Amino acid sequence: MSHFAKRSMDFAVASAALLIFAPLLAIIAQAIWLAMGRPVLFRQVRSGYNGKPFTLIKFRTMTNAHDAQGRLPSDVERLTALGKFLRRLSLDELPQLWNVWKGEMSLVGPRPLLVEYLNRYTHEQFRRHDVKPGITGWAQVNGRNTLTWEQKFTHDVWYVDHQSLWLDTKILLRTIWRALRSRGISQPGQATAEEFRGGIQHRT
Repeated sequence: MSHFAKRSMDFAVASAALLIFAPLLAIIAQAIWLAMGRPVLFRQVRSGYNGKPFTLIKFRTMTNAHDAQGRLPSDVERLTALGKFLRRLSLDELPQLWNVWKGEMSLVGPRPLLVEYLNRYTHEQFRRHDVKPGITGWAQVNGRNTLTWEQKFTHDVWYVDHQSLWLDTKILLRTIWRALRSRGISQPGQATAEEFRGGIQHRT
């Protein structure tokens, strides 16, 4: 699939989705504000196309409460009941449609990860940045956070080599099905996934 065709589809779908889901986005934002206060959105710098950093946005699902020593508890402890609900249906991801609309992300592609990971990839794993990151991807519909990091990156690179309009459509449909079934959202004992500490052979 050409870059122009993929970008055109991303822009069209993101524009329509932002309009269609505007009432739902407003309801979720209000619920978060009532349950956890401000900010409603979670912002974090992630690595995008060619490793270039950008600010990803999601709905906030955790509190910012500190313990008696002034430290943040674990993600599992900070995750709220509302946050669990939003994550179970992947509703916390909806604001990323704005990232797609701006051209920082695509609807389908490898998930954008922390910039701290950039120097931890092997040369092969770094190829996941040869395309824009996506709201969903081949790894997400083939296990998501139940996969090991190595398995995720294998799926990401496979997608880079086989991307097409048909594959993107297939991934989007499978994403909707998996979201409704709430499959593979987190690893046992983790709010999402454990930290990636690096491949066997790092980039230099």
